[in-house]
Amino acid sequence: MNWRWDFTWEILPRLLLATGNTLIAAGLGYAIAIVLGLVLALAQRTPYRALTMIVREIVEFIRSTPLVLQVFFVFYVAPQFGVRLSPWMAGMIAIGLHYASYLSEVYRGGLDSVPKGQWEAAISLNLSTSRTYFRVIVPQALPPSLAGMGNYLVGIFKDTPILSVIGVAELMHAANSVGAETYRFLEPYTLVGIIFLGISLPAASGFRVFESWMRRKLGMN
Repeated sequence: MNWRWDFTWEILPRLLLATGNTLIAAGLGYAIAIVLGLVLALAQRTPYRALTMIVREIVEFIRSTPLVLQVFFVFYVAPQFGVRLSPWMAGMIAIGLHYASYLSEVYRGGLDSVPKGQWEAAISLNLSTSRTYFRVIVPQALPPSLAGMGNYLVGIFKDTPILSVIGVAELMHAANSVGAETYRFLEPYTLVGIIFLGISLPAASGFRVFESWMRRKLGMN
């Protein structure tokens, strides 16, 4: 099968429109994961052992099951319990939960890297637990966590095609639709690969630049 440039230019606007949906899905899912991941990491550091164990088991369960299963569960199983979500909302929640479990481990490593003397200094200043975490510990734990956070940013972007299984109109869903309508798959799938590469590489580079800037700002270089 030969490459058809006329067909390529014909389908490109459709794929670029779907690219916007993919970026929205990845961005919202990552925002959920960043916030929820920190919550899960801190919930595993409380003095309440029962809470710590429950949260840890939840994190391990999510990390040990496939994302596609979690997407199906949120979209198809949750309605049986009265929770009905649109494909977009179900996809965002599933991706957010999935990557939050991984980011919680990234945060945990960063939190563990903060010297214990910082805790002792905060206690001597009579700071509350919340102020100690968010004014002292978390700012120091963030720079060591940035490399892992950047990796999962790229990972979450590459996993958005899974949302096509529940009808989310992202990039892979659009490519499959073009192929089904025209019986030509070479151009749409090749363009999808190029688009993913064109977004993932700059995103990874940008995150490395941000990491270097953060380290300089905090005087850690």
